[in-house]
Formats: sequence, C-alpha cells, structure tokens
Amino acid sequence: MRRLATLIALLLASPAAASPVLLISLDGLRPGDISDAKARGMNLPVLSGLRAEGASAQGVVGVLPTLTYPSHTTLVTGVSPGRHGVVNNLTFDPEQKNQGGWYWYASDVKVPTLWQAAHAAGLSTANVHWPVTVGATGIDENLPQIWRAGTEDDRKLLTALATPGLVARLERRVGARYPQGIDETVEGDAQRVAFAEALLADKPQFTTVYLAGIDHTEHHDGPDSAAAKAAIEATDALVGRLVRAARAAMPDVTVVVVSDHGFLPVSTDINLFKPFIDAGLITLDAKGQVTGWQAMPWIAGGTAAIRLARPDDAALIAKVRGVLAAMASDPAYKIASVLDRSAIAKAGGDGEASFLVAMQPGTETGRDPAAPIAKPSVYKGMHGYVPWDPAMRSTLIVAGPGIAKGKDLGVVDMRAIAPSIARRLGASLRSAEVPAVF
Repeated sequence: MRRLATLIALLLASPAAASPVLLISLDGLRPGDISDAKARGMNLPVLSGLRAEGASAQGVVGVLPTLTYPSHTTLVTGVSPGRHGVVNNLTFDPEQKNQGGWYWYASDVKVPTLWQAAHAAGLSTANVHWPVTVGATGIDENLPQIWRAGTEDDRKLLTALATPGLVARLERRVGARYPQGIDETVEGDAQRVAFAEALLADKPQFTTVYLAGIDHTEHHDGPDSAAAKAAIEATDALVGRLVRAARAAMPDVTVVVVSDHGFLPVSTDINLFKPFIDAGLITLDAKGQVTGWQAMPWIAGGTAAIRLARPDDAALIAKVRGVLAAMASDPAYKIASVLDRSAIAKAGGDGEASFLVAMQPGTETGRDPAAPIAKPSVYKGMHGYVPWDPAMRSTLIVAGPGIAKGKDLGVVDMRAIAPSIARRLGASLRSAEVPAVF
C-alpha cells in the first residue's frame, strides 16, 4: 500500500506528458509593465502575447532581500535564501579583501537545483548567463555569469569556466564574440541572445537565459523613465527571438518568463555605517579602510543585514540593539523597521544576521562610510527592499502545452516556480518549500 501511495503521488505531481522548458529571466521587470503596458506608453507584443496565450501571475512575492542573486537562486531551487545560502549579491566582506566579489560560484548553493533535477531525470540542459552558475553541476552546456576587472582577461576567465570548448564553438557558429560578463546593457543582452539561439538549436530540454538590461537601465535612469521603457521594449523583441528559436527546435516547449524583483525610484543614500563607527563597532584607518569590526551592516539596496563578529555575545547584541533603536528613532535615517534574528529567520533571510534594517521608499543604503547621513543617491532606481512590499513583486508568465489560455495565477510565492518547472519537465525537486502552481 505504501508503494502504491508513492506511485500515485508521483503521478499526481507530474504532468501527463513532460515538456521541454525555456526559462527566461528579465531582471527587474515589474508585472505592471506588461499588464499596463499601453497605459505606460509601451508596445510589448511578445510579452503581452505570451500572457494572453498562457497563464500569468498578478505578481510574485520574492525573497529577503529582493536582490538578483538570492532571487535567482530561489527561482531554480524553490527554497528561501536562508536555506539555499545565497543571501546577498556580494559576499560578506567586512574588511574589503575580496575586491567586490559576488556569489558567482554554484558551490555556495546548499540545496539541489533544477539543472540537477533535470539531469537526474535524463534531460539535457543549457544555460546562458544565469547568476550563481560558475562550476554548476547538472548543466551540459554552461555559459556562466562572472566578471572581475572588465578587461580582456575576463574573457579568458569566462572561457575557462564555461563548458570546455563551448565558447569557441558557439563563437564560430554565431560569427561574433561572446560579450563580457560585466556588460549588463540591452546591447550585451542582444549578443547573448544570439548565443542562446545557437544553443536552442541543439534542443536542450531545459534551458535558462538571463537578461540584465532592464535592471541596468532602471538603476541608472529610474523605473518608468523613457530609457527604462525603451529597454523593456527592446527586451520584448529579444524574448521574441528566444521563443521563436525554442519553438522552431522544440514545438512542444513550455516558455516560462520570470523576473526577480520589482523596482522603486530612489533619491537619497543613507549612511548606515556612521553610527557603528561612532559607537566603536567599526574602526577605520586614515584611508577609510576597515581595520576591525564587531558589528557590520551588509548593504543590500533597500535593506541591510547586520552581522556580528560574536553573534552569541549578549553584551554585543544589546549594544547593537541600542544603536539600531537610536537610528530608527531618528527621522534622518529613514528606517522603516528593524527585524531581529527570529523575524529574519521567519522571512527566510540570512541566518547569520542578528538584525536587518529595512529602509523607507525613496532611500537606499549608501556605500561610503565617510559620507553624511543623507546625500543624493548614486542610483535613480533600487530594489532589495522587504519582499512584502507590493512594489517588489516580480513577473511570471507561462505558455506551453496544457497551460490554460489567459489563466490568472493570482499572487504567487517565488518558491513555487521551481517545483512547477520541475513538474513540467517530468523531474523531481523534493527539496522545494512550497507546492507547484502550474
């Protein structure tokens, strides 16, 4: 009876017929950019067409923090950052020794991924530029995302870290060079799409493609700016190219379009480091470099995790709590709320953070410890805020065999996307934290 129950569960968890899947991520695309495209002055025939053809979410509730790397890891694992291990974009580097290193390496992911699940099911896989994929297992043809100095040596680094021989083979087929990882423009996306088209011609059964141009433009010019709208329209055309390539090679393909977070306009940088320096919790040398720390803000756009050098030190915890209480009561710091360790854990955030500071809309965490408390922001658009802010909701569209036309999926938990894709593939992702929704 137990075996019969297991068989029934597996049958219920899988689609009647497995389908190849093309998963496209459009960094920073808000759901309203598609549903309200005409009202916002945009023409998006491809994305609007996919939405009408298949199912879509009113919005996707993301993870804490609503940053690119934690979100993209949740999208391919179905679990929260506190569990999968990628809790920020940049690694925690309080003494600035890692030269701005990001969470590029798949070895930091502590749970199974969709690529591994697909590979275990005997399916072929491919990837173009998805975050946290350097050294990833389960990807047959991998063009991972990484950069360092933005020099010609970065190209050598990527070639060495990609699937052996893949860059050279695709460059011959495409007739162009693969773009630098540091290039996050729409033009860089267009070049990567040419390489993704070449990969799709080989009929991989699960393919991931990441495009960064919308996010890049919204940071620089702000959401709803003319430049951002132009970037979204240009990206719509790129999605059309990917969909046509996938359907030409695999007519039964399921196309899943996602994004990782929403966006808010910002005007002010807030220096969260200053109170910690004043309290002796951070020490700097004459050049402003950190020489020692007891508590450090780990900035994440609209939030900052506070890590302690001695997280079990009751006296240190009390001192930091006092500093944060004083900051939160001072209107100059524009703090919306302060979460403690239990609240962070409940939200699925950084398990090693003792506190988390959530900023008010219109502000972001500044990067310069020598700056005044508030100054004009570096960027005009930002994310990283708490995921329960509706402005941080992201996009989900699904079109393919058996997907009901025009179906409204409602508001979707981001963790539900990976198990849903696994089900479409006929694969298993048992570690996912919530059930599938399509």
